[in-house]
Amino acid sequence: MQAAALNSFSAPEETPQDVLWMNAAASALLVVAIGLLLAAGVTKLTRLPYFNLQKVQLEGDLERNNLATVRANVVPRMHGGFFNVNLNRSREIFESVPWVRKAVVRRVWPNELRVVLEEHRPAAYWHHEDSEDELVNTYGEVFDANLGDVEDEHLPTLEAPLNPSAGEAKAMLDMLQRLKPVLAPLGEIDTLKLTERGSWSVELDNDATIELGRGGPEEVQARVDRFVRTLPELQRQYPAPLAHADLRYPEGYAVKLRGLTTLQDGQKAPVIKKPVVAKPVAAHNAPANNKPSSSTR
Repeated sequence: MQAAALNSFSAPEETPQDVLWMNAAASALLVVAIGLLLAAGVTKLTRLPYFNLQKVQLEGDLERNNLATVRANVVPRMHGGFFNVNLNRSREIFESVPWVRKAVVRRVWPNELRVVLEEHRPAAYWHHEDSEDELVNTYGEVFDANLGDVEDEHLPTLEAPLNPSAGEAKAMLDMLQRLKPVLAPLGEIDTLKLTERGSWSVELDNDATIELGRGGPEEVQARVDRFVRTLPELQRQYPAPLAHADLRYPEGYAVKLRGLTTLQDGQKAPVIKKPVVAKPVAAHNAPANNKPSSSTR
């Protein structure tokens, strides 16, 4: 009797392997079908007119561009709705507008784009023989714009060597910003030049030129600072405007003052020893044709 009862409760037979595979395949197909239906529904939903871009909000402190003009020129080039608009492409379109340095584009629910624009702030003209003149912004970045837009701003010029490196503009702008306050007692910097050999020179707005020589920023700045501090002693003895200075001497500099010379014809210009300006060997007034030459030693 007990054996018969045990036999009546024996384990059920196992499900065949092919049936298990069929069930798994059916479940997978069901999941895929549901996913496709959801994707189709979402795609259809995103294309509803409600989600079409209704507004492009522009923000930013703009001086060179008018927000209405930017919107009128850029928005027609943008495609897609709130969900499928390409933000990177939209950013590139805004940054292609003249004077726009950077654009930050983000979505605002449910049908708006908000764009924050940053303009280039010009710091100097950029000139070298490889291309047309451009501009350098306050970040040391070279950019192309209508130079007529800044013709009244009296920007200095950075005259670069041939084939300037990617960071050359920033290095030259940094040097310009270092030298401007140091040279302020003598005049405003009109042109800062860097040669292929790494030698610096400046031209001031009063047409005075100064050869600064080679070296790092600190070295050149110290050389210029020493010159500016000691030049007034010479000009107290010979009150004449500066025409030219050469700071490339290891222990001093040579100068030429307008309308004054301390040299006989054919005599080589001596050097002022630092830090005291010594009396010149000889001095006489230049003729009326303003032969500039004043050097001391």
